[in-house]
Amino acid sequence: MYIIRAIEQNIINDLKTKNEIIVVYGARQVGKTTLIKQIINKINLKTLQINAEELKYQSVFSSRDLATMQALVEGYQLLFIDEAQSIENIGINLKILHDAHPTLKIIVSGSSSFELSNQITEPLTGRTKTYMLYPLAFLELQNLYNTFELQEHINQALILGGYPKLYTIQNRKEKITHLSELASSYLYKDVLQFVRVKHSKKLYDLLRLLAFQIGSTVSIYELATSLKTSSETIDRYIDLLEKSFIIFRLSGFSKNLRKEISKQDKIFFYDLGIRNSIINNFSSIENRTDVGQLWENFLLLERKKKTAYKQHQKSIYFWRTYTGAELDYVEEYEGKLVGYEFKWGTKTPKAPKSWLENYKTASFEYVNKENFLDFIL
Repeated sequence: MYIIRAIEQNIINDLKTKNEIIVVYGARQVGKTTLIKQIINKINLKTLQINAEELKYQSVFSSRDLATMQALVEGYQLLFIDEAQSIENIGINLKILHDAHPTLKIIVSGSSSFELSNQITEPLTGRTKTYMLYPLAFLELQNLYNTFELQEHINQALILGGYPKLYTIQNRKEKITHLSELASSYLYKDVLQFVRVKHSKKLYDLLRLLAFQIGSTVSIYELATSLKTSSETIDRYIDLLEKSFIIFRLSGFSKNLRKEISKQDKIFFYDLGIRNSIINNFSSIENRTDVGQLWENFLLLERKKKTAYKQHQKSIYFWRTYTGAELDYVEEYEGKLVGYEFKWGTKTPKAPKSWLENYKTASFEYVNKENFLDFIL
């Protein structure tokens, strides 16, 4: 079963009308290869598909030898390089090839922006169009479920997340096994292999600590103390985990008012199934004590997907004061400032008084189980 992805038509349009190199980022198993193969089938161009983890292709596309690359792509209209971060100096080699053959369509995918972005940003400046592919979004599940079914689907989304393969597995136990294997692949194939982290246990322990702290501000110093390492190491690991599409940060919003917290971040997961696998807790919603945290992570993630897929340029934050006033989410977009409060259930919260007093032109909205589809769709 293939669920149409939100960026599919945009990529097809770019391939038909532009000569830019298409870069598709996303964690392993979110469906990058499946998406691009669907696109290849629809655009009817003679295509060379390459798995960059094969040594023979690594040699060609790290050679800086135009003649060698030309011999490989001769007769093809489209080149697709999967997991391109595996090829050393891929950026400069693609520049050489693209400049010599501007009509050759090129798509590359990558599961580590730490590796791939570092290699392509400078040599390919002005020559790329970048897309991010996430685990399945409710925005995409509209093609599979109606409104009632989407509302019913929320419990599964909070526990098992949105990886595409889960929708081909019927047995719940097998879904959990798949997620556990995926979590290990995340850690040991991308994060540890590509950046050669020496202390894998510390990295895993850090992920567990972060998994228990979603929705709370994170202290780098406290994490470093707990793991008996330096703050610099924790900073580096968090940056690495973010660039491998495992976690993302949300910074505090502040206009330099002394009472606002702005120097600490909140950290959330790109997929709740992975998060629950890390802490080994797949209990049902009614038996959990962290449902509020799961709900906040879910809403932030689905809003993030929507913003990316609609190609909106928004600045996003949380807001909290030292006196205890807080908002779960703040957006700045086209000169407008909106604060949001998330509530599991059907409660209707009121705006914090200090938010209204300090940001008189800002608005306030709430998101609960009754209206969440409006927020994420």
